Amino acid sequence: MSAACPKLTRKNHGAYFVRQELPLDAEGKRRPFRRTGYATVKDAQGDLDKLRSILDLPDEDDEEGARRVGDLLQGVMRDRKDIPDPAEVRRRLGVGVDLEGKSTMSQLLDSWLDSKKTRNTTTNGYRSHVRFHLDPAIGHYRVDRFGVGQAQQFFDALADRADVIRAENAARREQVARATWSGGGRPPEAERARLAQERAKLAAMPPFRRVTGPATVQSIRRTLRIALNYAIKKQLTEFNAAKHVELAPAARPKGLLWTEERVARWRETGQKPSPVMVWTPAQLGQFLDAAEGHRFYAFYHLVAHHGFRRGEGAGQDWENAQLDLATVTVAKELVVDGWTPVETEPKTAGSAGTVHIDRGTVEVLREHRARQEAERDARLSAGKVWHSTGKMFTTEDGSWVHPEEFSDGFREILATTDLPPINLRDLRHGAAALVKAGGGDLHDAKVKLRHSTIVLTSDTYMELFQDYQEELTERAAAVVPRARKKTEGGPAKSLAE
Repeated sequence: MSAACPKLTRKNHGAYFVRQELPLDAEGKRRPFRRTGYATVKDAQGDLDKLRSILDLPDEDDEEGARRVGDLLQGVMRDRKDIPDPAEVRRRLGVGVDLEGKSTMSQLLDSWLDSKKTRNTTTNGYRSHVRFHLDPAIGHYRVDRFGVGQAQQFFDALADRADVIRAENAARREQVARATWSGGGRPPEAERARLAQERAKLAAMPPFRRVTGPATVQSIRRTLRIALNYAIKKQLTEFNAAKHVELAPAARPKGLLWTEERVARWRETGQKPSPVMVWTPAQLGQFLDAAEGHRFYAFYHLVAHHGFRRGEGAGQDWENAQLDLATVTVAKELVVDGWTPVETEPKTAGSAGTVHIDRGTVEVLREHRARQEAERDARLSAGKVWHSTGKMFTTEDGSWVHPEEFSDGFREILATTDLPPINLRDLRHGAAALVKAGGGDLHDAKVKLRHSTIVLTSDTYMELFQDYQEELTERAAAVVPRARKKTEGGPAKSLAE
């Protein structure tokens, strides 16, 4: 090259350059990649090889992938960035996130949800956490820059918001009381004016809102942890911040027995001692007596005596009930997806198992089956439709029973009694109490309820078992006849003294 060349002083004049055609853009326009300034042929060829390796990553029929690769390389050219490593681009292309390494938590969460193969109800739970909590708060963060600080800030904000909602709900309850006339009849004019003012204040207050409690926060953290494990697997990040967040422990509600003292206190205050309350055998007997004649009596009997979950009872098939052997095998569940009942496999391997039932339950189920068969025959004789679902518990035409109908029926029966309140889930918990009343221990309760670990059984029922232990101890002591009399003002004396 002549030293007299007039362009010699220009930058990059006389240097090597690279030119490569990229895939068409979204509007179908050509966009060549150009880069100059290479000092040697080797340097230029190295970048050209990288370009072509990246361009070869999408399949021939993957127009979307080719366009994304083209967008990436166009940005690299525009911003004068180094050409990325093809292996890194391959990883990012495979999970459908930003190829420049700027994928956000929102993109990650969407990709992770799309990849889930869990049953619909589980995936919908994850989706709810993402939609209402995770995406609005942390969706804008880059995955590779999401650390413990951002995660902790998110969960601290959840806790603060819960405190605010609790306080606002409490203030609204107090205002409702001030805005309510309880004197009977029409309030006097002075009171009407005051009530109008109080009701105006009530209308200006935030409505009652659901509190995101500790157990839900733990579930949200679990969702985030699983999503970040997915990101690590896809090599979008190397760190799971959710594992290192500090949360307040979510205490599992303790099962307590409705003793006479607790019943009396409830009648006085209207407050339940624990979210999980369990009837004594005598109280359970009162409920089952009230339930006899109800269409779902056999369902409640099965749940109360053998700890079936609502979905397990709703999904139970007759073909899995061996009444001659006094066994019922749990193989299907009816669960609610939104409001639609869906038949699924039991959620865990431990839940799917064979339950040994007592002779009384066998008799109840036989009577129930005889009534169901008579109902079927009557419908068919009348020319009406009978749906042969094979379910143990059905509607009048043999169709599935919506699981919520069992809960509605339970509440209706309970309302006809004077029993202290429990819910249908507590009826299952009561099966653990019957284990203790029959002389069993925590391991026996674990087997009865088909828990995956005895820790779960212990956390929920230890206090219940202690209640029973005290009651059994007193009853055991009371059966011993004693010839002792109390002396006034002093301890009891033996007749031998």
